[in-house]
Order: sequence, then C-alpha cells, then structure tokens
Amino acid sequence: MAKYDKADIERRMKGAVESLKGDLSGLRTGRANTSLLDPVVVEVYGSMMPLSQVATVSAPEPRMLSVQVWDKSNVSAVEKGISKANLGLNPMTDGQTVRLPMPDLTEERRKDLAKLAGEYGEKAKIAIRNVRRDGMEALKEDEKKKEISEDDRKRLEDEVQKLTDSHVADTDAAVEKKVQEILTK
Repeated sequence: MAKYDKADIERRMKGAVESLKGDLSGLRTGRANTSLLDPVVVEVYGSMMPLSQVATVSAPEPRMLSVQVWDKSNVSAVEKGISKANLGLNPMTDGQTVRLPMPDLTEERRKDLAKLAGEYGEKAKIAIRNVRRDGMEALKEDEKKKEISEDDRKRLEDEVQKLTDSHVADTDAAVEKKVQEILTK
C-alpha cells in the first residue's frame, strides 16, 4: 500500500493556512472585529462558557463592538469576562448591552502587532514545510518498496513542491494583508 497521499498533504497544508488566518483575525487592528471576542469566556450558571453562548456580538460601527447579553443576570459576568481577557477594552454597560469602544493603537503597538503577524506566518510556513517533508519521505518509501518508479517519484516530488510553494504564497499574502491593515490608520 502506497504511503503517499496527495489529498492528505493538500488538506494538511490548507489547514495550516486556515489556522494562520484564524490567528491573524484575532490581532487587533483598531477596527472593530467580532472575532476579537472569540477567546472570551464568561462564568455563568456555575460554569465557564464562551461569550458566544451567552450573548450576541456585533460591530455596529467601525470602532465599536456591541455585546447583547441574553440574560440580564449575566451582564456583570460578561463585563468581568471581557476585562479578564486582557484585550485592552473598557466595557461600558447600557442595560443588557455592553459597548466596547476600540481604543487607538499607538505606533509602537502597531509595530508589535505587525511583528507578531510575521511570527504567526513563520509558524504556518514551518507547518507547511513539515507536511512537505512527510510527503517527500512517503514518496521515497514508496519507491524503495517498488510501488512507484524513480520517474514517478520525481514527478510527484515536483507536485508536492508546487503545493508547498502555493500554500507558502497564500501564507505570505495573508500576513502581508494583515500587516498593511495593522499599519494603516
């Protein structure tokens, strides 16, 4: 049975790029983005729950997030959860709605965030290269077991390299887009 599986390699590389995009969406750019509150957990009904299970998060304005808490008794727990998440946001309560104005980013903070975006990109590229290495090793093993010819191995190695190059380019593009978004005011 051949070890090389192009679909698996492609799926794992795509996964690395998607994971990167998720990480990048959590970086604050000064613009309101509902995914900023994804890591927030709230203590309600005696257990910890994701914010999304106790409230609706929206971005009614470019620099404001709004959290509509479903149960009035959970408003203070939601405020506490947002404060504990250390996102640099100051919750302002208005009935069952918690408003979160986005503070301006300093130039230094923007540079730090841009650097962090680059680090996320590098981690994604390492993951992609590790998948490439696994694919190349599987091809060599298949050739050693006489399941594919040397010519097939070389052709498939080119295919793996093209997949790698394509996903690395996607990674670079995602990081570049996020860095531009962070650095432009």
